[in-house]
Parts: sequence; C-alpha cells; structure tokens
Amino acid sequence: MMSEITAAAWAGQQVAAVRDDPTGRMALMERCYHGPFGKAPQHLPFRRAAMSFMRWQVRRGVLRPTFADRPGSPWWRAVNERILRDGCEAVGLSGGLPGPASARTVDHWRAFADHPTARAWYRAHNGSVVAAYLENRDLAEAENETERFFMNVVLCRVLYAHALVAAPRLALGWLRPLAPFLGDPRVEMTGIFLQLSRVLPDAYPLHDTVRSHLEREIGFGRLLDFGVIAPRLQRLYAWSAHELGAPGLLDCVRDGSPVYAWSFDDRHVWKPPNSFALRVIHRALPPERRTRYG
Repeated sequence: MMSEITAAAWAGQQVAAVRDDPTGRMALMERCYHGPFGKAPQHLPFRRAAMSFMRWQVRRGVLRPTFADRPGSPWWRAVNERILRDGCEAVGLSGGLPGPASARTVDHWRAFADHPTARAWYRAHNGSVVAAYLENRDLAEAENETERFFMNVVLCRVLYAHALVAAPRLALGWLRPLAPFLGDPRVEMTGIFLQLSRVLPDAYPLHDTVRSHLEREIGFGRLLDFGVIAPRLQRLYAWSAHELGAPGLLDCVRDGSPVYAWSFDDRHVWKPPNSFALRVIHRALPPERRTRYG
C-alpha cells in the first residue's frame, strides 16, 4: 500500500467509489475488518455489531442514492460515510500510507487496530457516530419529526452499549458484573442493545407520529429505554463526551432530555409512562450517585 497518496485521500477515494451503492458500502465496511493485508483474525469478531448496523441501514433503504425513485436519507448517508471514511483511513495508515490522521476519530480506530478490545471498538465506532451526528445537524433538522425522535433513541442506545463495557457502574449499578458481557460487540447478546430493527421499523421515511410509535412500543425496548437508560441519561452523555473526547455531545442533552435536532419544549416524549414494571425497575436499578463509573 506504499504510495505518495495520503491515507485520508485514499480513504476518500474508497468511500466515493461506493457512495451511491449501498451493498458496496457494506462490502467496504467488511473489508475494513480484514485490515490492510487481508488477515486480521483478532479484529474479525468485532464486525458482528458493525455489520448488523450496516445490514439494517441497507434493508431500511436509508443508504439509497438521493436520485433513486425512493431516495435514501441524506443524514443517514452522511453518518454512514463518516464511519466508513474513518475506518478506511485507519486501515490506510496501518498499511503504510502517510498521515497524519485527519481527525481524532481516526486515531481511535488506529488504537482499536493496535489493541482490539471491546472498549477500544466502542470508542472508535461511537466516536465516528458522534462526530457524524455533530457535523450533520443541519441534515438532521431537515428530517421529519418521527425520524428526528428516533435519531435520539439510536444515539442513546449506542452510548449506553459502550457504557456497559467501559462504565459498568454507570450502566447497571449493582448489576455491573454482568454489564461487560451484555455489551460485548462480539457476542450475540449485544443485539438486544444495538440491533436497530428492535428500535425502528424497516422503512424510510417514517410517516406515523411519534405518539403512535410510543403507544405501540412494548416489551424489552420500552423497559430498557425508560427504565434503565432514561434515569442515567445526563450522566451517560457527560461520561461519553469525556470518553470520546467530544464535548459537543453535551449539546445533545439538556436536563436529562435528548435535544439533538429536537426542541426542549417537546421533552414530554422522553418522560416514562405510568407502568408498574417501570416503577419496579427504577427501584431495583436506581442510578448510582457516585462519580466513579467503573
């Protein structure tokens, strides 16, 4: 891979080649986990969560070209592109292309390449996700209300999955010994927290109202979001901002309510419904008051 071209420029070329090809994007993501020389056995297990995320995006149609009969989402396309570009640049740097890294998020991917652990993978993946959220807020604002609502739900979920591994006390309180296993991106169990088909329907764009989705949402998803994550939300974002080196993430939450492309005046949608099961969970798993996260 030795060349005069920089790793950042090479990554840009790789992404540009698949920009309007959803299956090509998925193949490019897969190749990143094989490393610069096609053999990276320690990294491959981590592709489970990444490819699950990719397959959902392709199935939902958000990555379709903007000129298609049923266009994809400019916002989702941009978020996906940032993850791909950061990953490709890290592969290029690992393979000998000159740098420096174009962004802190690329350094996170390089750190994962050097030491492939669950915490390093989340720092890389979520670092790219958060960077994409922050730099594409204008595209987010152009989506309809229901899509914007679920952008916040998705962000909460991926941040919480990271905390399960890297800040188990914050994530699960006295059940923290279970947290690293539940959040490990290499195991099937993580699908409970990251499999977005459990959060969003496989259709784009969403036309139903936020209220109608909330009224239909039942089962584990409701208990997780309102019972476990919501009481920890402000501290979760604060911890994530520090862990990812992304202080702008703090602008996405206010007084415990998500506000990414969402008005604080409409915060009532984040209030938990009156539910016996939720009251039990709040009592059984109260958020830790300590400042320690481990």
